[in-house]
Amino acid sequence: MAHYAFLDKNNIVIDVITGKDEGSFDWELHYGSIRGQLCKRTSYNTHFGVHSFSETPFRKNYAGVGYTYDEDRDAFIAPKPFSSWTLNETTCKWEAPVAHPNDGKMYNWNEEITNWDLVE
Repeated sequence: MAHYAFLDKNNIVIDVITGKDEGSFDWELHYGSIRGQLCKRTSYNTHFGVHSFSETPFRKNYAGVGYTYDEDRDAFIAPKPFSSWTLNETTCKWEAPVAHPNDGKMYNWNEEITNWDLVE
């Protein structure tokens, strides 16, 4: 089983389906031609450039609706959550300008002060 992302003209993911991955057949081309859209395979087990089962990671992240496919990085990138966050070029993960506290408590990002607020 494999998963495939369909992209709009701006390389934004508009749908993700489960499909086939047998043999050397070009399933991206096949599924894309059926819908008349660009189609890219995505890995359900790849997140932030790491494969869950220690296999080769594929396109940095599993695609989701609203994600962007970046051709230069050959990666799916989630929508930017906050304007102050930056993209980690290695993992293609958005990162806050201040590290998340590692004290076992829950926090939410506060964009106004660009820092973490403790959830009471």
